Amino acid sequence: MKHRIKVASALLALLVISAGQVNANPGQPNFMPSLYGDGEVWGTKGTTTLPAPNQHNRQSFDNLYVITNSNNHQGQLPVSEAAPRNPAYNGGRWFTHTVEWTAEGFLAHGIVPVLMSYDDIQVHADLGHLVITPGSFPGGPPVYFQCPLLPVK
Repeated sequence: MKHRIKVASALLALLVISAGQVNANPGQPNFMPSLYGDGEVWGTKGTTTLPAPNQHNRQSFDNLYVITNSNNHQGQLPVSEAAPRNPAYNGGRWFTHTVEWTAEGFLAHGIVPVLMSYDDIQVHADLGHLVITPGSFPGGPPVYFQCPLLPVK
């Protein structure tokens, strides 16, 4: 009986340890520019993919806009709907949206501007310069995930 208890305890301990390793600290902090939020650059720390929200928790996710076809040589980082210090920021739970510049957008700008805020996204979407599609593109970030924003150092 003592042997069974020891074996069961050892298996339980192994299970707890391995589960903790899978969920805890899967990515190191990245303090380099990774995305724009409210006109500032932010670093990130990718943590985990999340299940799709339901009608009760959809409001706890912010939209993350990933622009796939910018021709600006400065480079286009993803754009968050909100960032720290913004009361609407939800702590880094994201719903990915794929964003593409339209032919009208390229015609109007030639070299398209770097989008740095949700307001920039909305202005160009309202002008017909962007197509925004909920979800991610093949090889892109998960559709729903957690990734807090960190100051760039």
